[in-house]
Amino acid sequence: MAKKAKKPKSVLRLPDLDYSRSAVLNSLPSLNSRRSYEHAIRDFTEWYCSEPRLAFNKTVVTRYRIALEQRGYAPSTINLRLAAVRRLAYEASDCGLLSPDLAAGIRRVKGAKRLGVRVGNWLTVEQGRRLLAVHAGKHLRD
Repeated sequence: MAKKAKKPKSVLRLPDLDYSRSAVLNSLPSLNSRRSYEHAIRDFTEWYCSEPRLAFNKTVVTRYRIALEQRGYAPSTINLRLAAVRRLAYEASDCGLLSPDLAAGIRRVKGAKRLGVRVGNWLTVEQGRRLLAVHAGKHLRD
């Protein structure tokens, strides 16, 4: 009699998340990466376990991103935390704890937009025109 394959879960509990967290941290070569991913995964785990969740899926991770934005985190911080959660989903899938389809959905969660900030002194449109007009009609190398 063949043994039935264990069906991956959609709801991960704390032991599953801890097991996946260990797999993520063991796969990282850099001490700094391990430290920042551990902090990010711990924060996500606290948020995820703070109230009943139906599943660990794209919608839940998107809600987590929104929660991070509402806390006022910088886009780079949000994107780092999402990278750790994506890696957590990948490792959970790799360990057979999470369906590969759910992990693929989580990997498609968009990061926070990075909006450029103007730093320094910028020319107005009129100042730019005057600057270009100074050399109008002359050779490029003059």
